[in-house]
Amino acid sequence: MNAYTHKVQYYETDKMGVTHHSNYIRWMEEARTDYMEQMGYSYQKLETLGVISPVVGIECSYKASTTYADIITIKVEIEELTGVKLKVKYTMTKEDGTLAFEGISTHCFLGEGGKIVRLKNEVPELYEAFKNSMDK
Repeated sequence: MNAYTHKVQYYETDKMGVTHHSNYIRWMEEARTDYMEQMGYSYQKLETLGVISPVVGIECSYKASTTYADIITIKVEIEELTGVKLKVKYTMTKEDGTLAFEGISTHCFLGEGGKIVRLKNEVPELYEAFKNSMDK
């Protein structure tokens, strides 16, 4: 899968001139959405399948500051896939290769009425798409 690139915007920085910490979580979502689109499964497609994938956990480790106009490359990897849980790992680097951030988001899969969806059994094509993306 191709990495996702984000250019730090002025409004994403704080009075000290560095990127506000909350933006990294937004970038995780941008990169995850792009990754899933590369798999052929946009959020719109998930919804047509009757599946949503809410975030149930976030882990963040800030390694180096980023500032306005920095180009950030975000590598996304599926770290764990079970029948009901997905763990996604994010590695963000600056143009010079400096590691800026590492994070993990944990997701579940829900269907109508908030019922847990077991992907492998109930939406096997989506399960296989995630599984296949782990090999790329």
